Amino acid sequence: MYPAEIVLPMKAELTDSGFDELLTAAEVDSVLGQEGTTLVVINSVCGCAAGTCRPGVVMAVENSTVRPDRLTTSFAGFDVEAINQVRKHLLPYPPSSPAIALFKDGQLVSMVERHQIEGRPAQVIAQHLISVFNEHCN
Repeated sequence: MYPAEIVLPMKAELTDSGFDELLTAAEVDSVLGQEGTTLVVINSVCGCAAGTCRPGVVMAVENSTVRPDRLTTSFAGFDVEAINQVRKHLLPYPPSSPAIALFKDGQLVSMVERHQIEGRPAQVIAQHLISVFNEHCN
């Protein structure tokens, strides 16, 4: 488990942009059980989360005219109960952090794993997410 003084500023990068935290398994199941679209960002302390994942996600939601109904996040290695539950909903994908998932009516419709984040500029991630939003969030 990472110390709060390290994690909290990284969480704030998303929560300050309108993302709701998923902290428990019950919250995960409740949100993912709703109709409509839900973006889930599995946040992380790694460099690719800081350098490209979080900035790319924020760019996407701030610059897209079509957005998911709900923006949510949980932090790997910190929000353990919620992350474990989110990962159950992400099967058959293996655990990945950071990661970005879009659910529609409770079903996973798009997944961006760590290997698709590493080495890509935030702008490329944002453009990909905007295309995913346009496809699934109408």
